[in-house]
Amino acid sequence: MPEIVILRVGHRPERDQRVTTHVGLAARALGATGMYLAADDKGVVQSISDVVQRWGGDFFIEHKTPWKRCIRDWKDSGGCVVHLTMYGERLQDREEEIRRRSRILVVVGAEKVPGELYGLADYNIGVTGQPHSEISSLAVFLDHFFSGSELGCEFPGAKIRIIPSPEGKRTEEL
Repeated sequence: MPEIVILRVGHRPERDQRVTTHVGLAARALGATGMYLAADDKGVVQSISDVVQRWGGDFFIEHKTPWKRCIRDWKDSGGCVVHLTMYGERLQDREEEIRRRSRILVVVGAEKVPGELYGLADYNIGVTGQPHSEISSLAVFLDHFFSGSELGCEFPGAKIRIIPSPEGKRTEEL
C-alpha cells in the first residue's frame, strides 16, 4: 500500500484550528498515514490524536514541522510531492502517473501559500478550477488515488466503531 502523508502549510492557530483538524480527520479516514503541521498548535495535535486513540489506526500527527525542510527531506528519501491548488494541472490528467508513486507527500495550504512551494512540488494539482476548500480537494484527491477502496478501510486498535444503519446513530464498543 502506498504511503501518503499530508503537509499542512499556512495554518493560523487563532483562526484555522477547526479546518486543519478536519484536514487531518479526512486524511486519516480516507487512507493517509499521517500529517505534518507547519505550525505550533498542540490543540490540533490533541484533537486528532484523541480520534486515533478511540477510532483506531496508525495515523500520526506532528506539529512545528518546517515545511521547506519537510519537502526536501521527503524528496531526498525518494518521495513525490503533490501540492493541491486550484491553479494546478487537472487531477484527471495526472492521477494515473501519481498513482504509480509509492510515497506521496500531499501539501494543502490554509492561507495563500508561498510561491516557492509551486517550484518545490513535483506536481501542482487542481481538483477543480473553482474556489473550494482544502478539505474537499484532499478528499477528492484521496478518493481518486485509492479508486474508492479507502471507503472500506478497517482501523486496527479501534475502541469504537459505527454500525451502518438506515436510521439513527448506532455504535459498538470494541
